[in-house]
Amino acid sequence: MDDRAANLISALVVALADQLDEATRKVTTLGPSGASALATILAVPGEHIDQLSRVLGITGSGTVRLVDRLAAEGLVERRAGRDKRSVSLWLTERGTAVATEIVAQRRAVLRVAFASLADEQVGALTGIVEEVLARLTVSPDRADRICRFCDYHACPQDRCPVEGAIS
Repeated sequence: MDDRAANLISALVVALADQLDEATRKVTTLGPSGASALATILAVPGEHIDQLSRVLGITGSGTVRLVDRLAAEGLVERRAGRDKRSVSLWLTERGTAVATEIVAQRRAVLRVAFASLADEQVGALTGIVEEVLARLTVSPDRADRICRFCDYHACPQDRCPVEGAIS
């Protein structure tokens, strides 16, 4: 890859990240970690705090404070986990609506950004993205981080290049 191609791809990544963050802020003021937490719990109902901490890349105590905020906002509820020491996290009805809207708004940004591409170009881009995502997936923890905003219905795990890379 030459320097110009690397620069263009970097600019694209930055521009898309900015627009995705802006779209997320339109739905919630909870910040990137709060939005990621909601999207993750939407995809994995019953997620445990320690698992959520890994996905978000923040400390356990930071995750507990974040979950406290989400619960105070009426978005998440804690339920008993598999054993007496663990707690599982579930979205409330309002939390489900907010998380669903976060994922939808982020998808809308990408649809607008790539609207001018022909179907063949989208297919080629999808193949390239799948290959790059698989290469970026160096561990199960990294896989969870990469997919923290994923819609598992749109990209089921049996077709996910990130999951495939760690299997």
